Amino acid sequence: MNTYLFPIYAILIGVAIAAIFKQQRNLHIKLLLSFSGAFLLALTLFDLLPEVYEHLDEKQTGLFIMSGILLQIILEFFSKGAEHGHVHIHKNDTSFPWLLFISLCIHSFLEGFPIHQHNDMVYGVLIHKIPIATLITGFLFQSEYSKIQVFFFLLIFATMTPLGTLVSNASEIAADYIHVINAIVIGIFFHISTTILFETGEGHKFNLSKLMAIILGVGIAYSI
Repeated sequence: MNTYLFPIYAILIGVAIAAIFKQQRNLHIKLLLSFSGAFLLALTLFDLLPEVYEHLDEKQTGLFIMSGILLQIILEFFSKGAEHGHVHIHKNDTSFPWLLFISLCIHSFLEGFPIHQHNDMVYGVLIHKIPIATLITGFLFQSEYSKIQVFFFLLIFATMTPLGTLVSNASEIAADYIHVINAIVIGIFFHISTTILFETGEGHKFNLSKLMAIILGVGIAYSI
């Protein structure tokens, strides 16, 4: 059951953090982003990548991974990088951000596929979604969107990852192509996590706090 609930918990935690700190954009969010990027990348390498290579041809696997990277680049053309912490919502804009919403939903739906009963990717998704949900919620709270629009955005966003997990576990079609989809998701995770690692520092420079957050993320991912 936690495989379905953890991604929802992540959104709730992100909303709570955004509500408590409101307009404060402090170092802790940047460090949490760095930790989440390292943790997600390490879990992808330790857990998901070996499983995919075990079931697919090596060259095909590389092709699907590259497809995932390209897919994420396309999604970010519309979301402007919200998946890794870049949220660009105009405060005075009252029209619903459909492109951002749809892009985030596709990303969230796909990242639910590698989550199974017996792997640890759910923890990577959980940690990844908390700072992203915090930043998105913070910008939504500062925007001119109605409370109903904000609630609708966050509700659907929260349910997309569990929906992806449900489809991957219950659908025969998804079961036939699960390793292909997982390879695509690996590409998505690679792009997201590496972008986070290289963009959360000031001037793209590593500092000691960020380095420690990254080392901690990799160490915890290796230990679970």
